[in-house]
Amino acid sequence: MIRSELIQKIADENPHLYQRDVERIVNTIFEEITEAMAKGNRVELRGFGAFSVKKREARTGRNPRTGAAVDVEEKHVPFFKTGKLLRDRLNGND
Repeated sequence: MIRSELIQKIADENPHLYQRDVERIVNTIFEEITEAMAKGNRVELRGFGAFSVKKREARTGRNPRTGAAVDVEEKHVPFFKTGKLLRDRLNGND
C-alpha cells in the first residue's frame, strides 16, 4: 500500500472527513515519526511496532566489481521491530 492508497482508504471509511484533511493528518503523522527519529528518539505504536534508529559503525567494505577495499563511514539507519499483535496477525494467530 502506498501513501495515496492509505489516504483514500481512510477517507472512504470516514465520509465525514474531507480528503484534504485526511491527507494532512497522514502527512503530519509521518512527519512527526520522521522528526522524532531524526532526533534519535524511539516511536512506539502499541500493537503495531516500534521505529528506532540504529548506529552502524565505520568499517572497511569491498567493491563488488573490483574487490578493492572501500572505507564505509559510520551511519544511522532506521529500524522497525514488529509488535506482538502485528506479528500474530501475520502468522495467522488472530
